[in-house]
Amino acid sequence: MCGIVGYIGNQDSKEILLRGLEKLEYRGYDSAGIAVVNEEGVHLFKEKGRIAELREIVDSSVKAPAGIGHTRWATHGVPSKENAHPHQSTSGRFTLVHNGVIENYAILKREQLQGVEFKSETDTEVIVQLIEKLANEGLEVEEAFSKAVSLLHGSYALALIDEQDKNTIYVAKNKSPLLVGLGSDFNVVASDAMAMLQVTDQYVELMDKEIVIVTKEKVTIKKLNGEVVERAPYTAELDASDIEKGTYPHYMLKEIDEQPLVLRKITQRYQNEANELHIDDHILAAMNEADRIYIVACGTSYHAGLVGKQFIEKWAKIPVEVHVASEFSYNMPILSEKPLFIFISQSGETADSRAVLVQVKELGYKALTITNVPGSTLSREADYTLLLHAGPEIAVASTKAYTAQLAVLSILAAVTATSKGINLEFDLVQELAIVANAMEVLCDDKETMEDIAREYLATTRNCFFIGRSVDFYVGLEGALKLKEISYIQAEGFAGGELKHGTIALIENNTPVIALATQEHVNLSIRGNVKEVAARGANPCIISMKGLETEEDRYVLPEVNEALAPLVAVIPLQLISYYAALHRDCDVDKPRNLAKSVTVE
Repeated sequence: MCGIVGYIGNQDSKEILLRGLEKLEYRGYDSAGIAVVNEEGVHLFKEKGRIAELREIVDSSVKAPAGIGHTRWATHGVPSKENAHPHQSTSGRFTLVHNGVIENYAILKREQLQGVEFKSETDTEVIVQLIEKLANEGLEVEEAFSKAVSLLHGSYALALIDEQDKNTIYVAKNKSPLLVGLGSDFNVVASDAMAMLQVTDQYVELMDKEIVIVTKEKVTIKKLNGEVVERAPYTAELDASDIEKGTYPHYMLKEIDEQPLVLRKITQRYQNEANELHIDDHILAAMNEADRIYIVACGTSYHAGLVGKQFIEKWAKIPVEVHVASEFSYNMPILSEKPLFIFISQSGETADSRAVLVQVKELGYKALTITNVPGSTLSREADYTLLLHAGPEIAVASTKAYTAQLAVLSILAAVTATSKGINLEFDLVQELAIVANAMEVLCDDKETMEDIAREYLATTRNCFFIGRSVDFYVGLEGALKLKEISYIQAEGFAGGELKHGTIALIENNTPVIALATQEHVNLSIRGNVKEVAARGANPCIISMKGLETEEDRYVLPEVNEALAPLVAVIPLQLISYYAALHRDCDVDKPRNLAKSVTVE
């Protein structure tokens, strides 16, 4: 959600900034802009729409060694050129980009900036106008920037340039992610290391409420009280080739196809020299000491947590609660005596989850983050981290991160069970290998998936997913995928719940996608299918081999029943992809959505 880039060095900054913004397109945005500064002053270019449209208006004759750029996802004010970043102060001296939400912007505007004429509806313009006011009152730029930041309440990642000083970028952050990248005779700023991997893989993490002075020669980090902080850089472990689509038409399709490889990679990464599944001893101790586990997540990660609950409770025999982060933060339940919190987040930057993590740490409880991004905020601030090893996920609709989360949760549960002396009746390494093979079979059957999408979803306005036991949780994820990228109104339900109200919405030919992978509820879910079919629904049953009947539309390769969610979700991902494709939707960048939700 929103993205920031900045460059200061000896090269022309325009193309570096534009390429950086293109790498951040996956985060979700509705407008974009860059501002570069040279001896002639600041040159501002911004436009509603895609970065390709921004490129068309950038003056190629302008050469500038420093600049900042931004992709905006609207929070304050509609998507428009006026509300797009960067924003400038009244005189044009200061130019600012901002991610996050300033909670007290209206108060600052009313109390500090009376008489100032604003050009936008954004909270961001309040910040840059406040900096100019403080500078006009006699403060040096660094002092004015620091003072303005100290007055802000909420989340922010900021990058500021001064028309009178082309040699400095001023940076600050609180709750929103921001990194500084280091180079030879240049330095960069980025919301995500992927944005500037084109020029450097050396990055410095920034902590909340720090002020950073970036020049081409050095980076100086200070606390708000002026104390200088020394911090060593880390190497971003990203392969630039992982960020490219290659021959694929969309990132989403590429990432669906990568799932078998990701699953095999995870299995390898979590084995020791004896080829036994292994996790860090400190994590294992925390699991065994916990009397209850609280999984906190959002969206797809929340759905993964629901399946993970089954793994942990049934195998490791530890009670688990799964909570939506945005609700938990404001309505914390009564906690057990020895809780362990598990935060699941693809990006590791999810603002709602971080808000809960801050509360948890204040209470003195242990926290484990399961994430795809090493060095992310949730990873840094939790006590422990388990990485997904899925590689960059660019498409907004999560696919390979979801199955990676399930795989890591299954390994966590299995290793914990073994440490407690609980004997599992299967070899998880072997079973995950079977799952990976089944995933390949499903990914290779794209023609059938496209046929199903065309048959059931080409013209429908809504769709229901039903299942029982873990199939219900997979149905929730299937419904989310479909609504995210095809804009079909889709909902997932426990099979028995349809007749408690929602069955009233069934009309002739309403698609109902039913999952039947669990033997103990197989007959029950098939009964639910009969109920909706009797009311005119067009049912599509996806079953597991061994449970199939003649009426089933698709039969999955057989895997261990407990791991069925890892394979059952693949057809739902592909069906959603082809439904969106045939409805001319933007598959990788669906409207109104962001990949990384960095504001509450």
